[in-house]
Amino acid sequence: MAAPMLRGCCLGRCWALACIDSGSRHGRGAATGFTSSGKRGQSFVAQQPLLTAQKSRKGEHKWAAVVGLEIHAQIASNSKLFSGSQVHFAAPPNSLVSFFDASLPGTLPVLNRRCVEAAVMTGLALNCHINKKSLFDRKHYFYADLPAGYQITQQRLPIAVNGSLAYSVCVGKKWRQVITKTVRIKQIQLEQDSGKSLHDELRSQTLIDLNRAGVGLLEVVLEPDMSCGEEAATAVRELQLILQALGTSQANMAEGQLRVDANISVHHPGEPLGVRTEVKNLNSARFLARAIDYEIQRQINELENGCEILNETRSFDYKLGCTVPMRDKEGKQDYRFMPEPNLPPLLLYDTASLPAGADPQQVINIDRIREQLPELPSETREKLIQQYGILPEHSFALLNEVGLLEFFQNVIKETRAEPKKVTSWVLNIFLGFLKQRNLAVNESPVTPSVLAELLNLLDRKVISSAAAKQVFEELWRSKGKTPSQIVSERKLELMQDEEALERVCHAVMEGHPQVVMDMKRGNPRAINKLIGLVRKVTHNRADPTVIKEILEKQLSS
Repeated sequence: MAAPMLRGCCLGRCWALACIDSGSRHGRGAATGFTSSGKRGQSFVAQQPLLTAQKSRKGEHKWAAVVGLEIHAQIASNSKLFSGSQVHFAAPPNSLVSFFDASLPGTLPVLNRRCVEAAVMTGLALNCHINKKSLFDRKHYFYADLPAGYQITQQRLPIAVNGSLAYSVCVGKKWRQVITKTVRIKQIQLEQDSGKSLHDELRSQTLIDLNRAGVGLLEVVLEPDMSCGEEAATAVRELQLILQALGTSQANMAEGQLRVDANISVHHPGEPLGVRTEVKNLNSARFLARAIDYEIQRQINELENGCEILNETRSFDYKLGCTVPMRDKEGKQDYRFMPEPNLPPLLLYDTASLPAGADPQQVINIDRIREQLPELPSETREKLIQQYGILPEHSFALLNEVGLLEFFQNVIKETRAEPKKVTSWVLNIFLGFLKQRNLAVNESPVTPSVLAELLNLLDRKVISSAAAKQVFEELWRSKGKTPSQIVSERKLELMQDEEALERVCHAVMEGHPQVVMDMKRGNPRAINKLIGLVRKVTHNRADPTVIKEILEKQLSS
């Protein structure tokens, strides 16, 4: 059977990279029976016991938690997976629906080339084996926002299998010790998204928006190799940043472009695995961590009280901070999987197997996509550490915030300040101001060139660190002003007249004889107090290092 025709689609907006470790292939094992499900479907997990156990109270048995994830990422494409309808967030309801999306009789799917290339690139970045032949299937279930009554997916033979994702977790409150862990990826498959149901409780009705129906998804199935909410959230964040680095998905969880289903169970180490529950449609890494940790503790409490865990689907109520039942899974649903009759097998090629004279528009070359892989975040972090000498935890922080790395690098280009000082200002002061005001990096009134100018003034000792912070605060309030203008207007320059500073130091010492006596006795706090008093008199315009030298000189004379 011939390969399906591919419909071309120009790539939409490509996002800059963030933070990920995706290089390791070790730790891959045989498939464990983690079969993927649709958005509302059921998944069955043959879970692997983990060595990590929940901390138990004195006199109690230890509990081991087992966590597996199914992640649905919306592909960054201008059109849908099998139709030419546009993909646009927040468009008017039902304004982006083709005849195929509405499942009108006689309409046929045409595969989007861009979506296939995105799946291949994602699989390569996640160390997956790319199947040169993959199949499409129909998964039947009824829901009002699924017009066809089935979802086109890849249940039998997905496009990519047997990958791995490395992620780093910190030990302790600070990232002083970073441990890299690896979770196996069972498979990556292409599938359609469903529409969206809008529940109007006031009028007791449900409205259907089919704009999302047929949008291309990558379903990434992670094996149950995690044991707590923190690990799961970190792995999802790493995957999110890889997708953004590749440009295969914008992966904006707030816009529903990345949704996670978590499968959770607990058991005593060495005993059979427990009954699992599934928490559906989590669209925040923070909520994912909270939902998993709550569900683990809920199951432990239920079992310790002699109750049973039901095999059910639950949702997370972020307001209450708990999971609530949606439906049980005791009655196994029959999805009646069958081959998609309107789509032949998807055939991919590498350079060695590429047919002679093949039309490049109708053939996808795996090796060519491999050559186009961008620098992955793990490589970027390593480069930052080597090039600028920053700490590993700082490299994670720079990549974790969208746009922050680019901001940092632009500041570095325009300032003479040391990279470590730039790192400190960007991560502690600049990022702190952003978070206080709930702003994104690209919304900051302080540009990289402005911050670079401020750091140059500080590096040349034109102003003190305290004055630099005052200038920075003023920059947020006074758009259009430069650091030099603010320094001049507020007279924040450091005192350059050393004789005048010596007179101030002498006056301060005469006015505080007891502190001077403590300083002579070797009290280290005394000299710091004198420095503070001198800076207060000079309105923070004196360099603390110069003040200390003068005080020590006058004390010894």
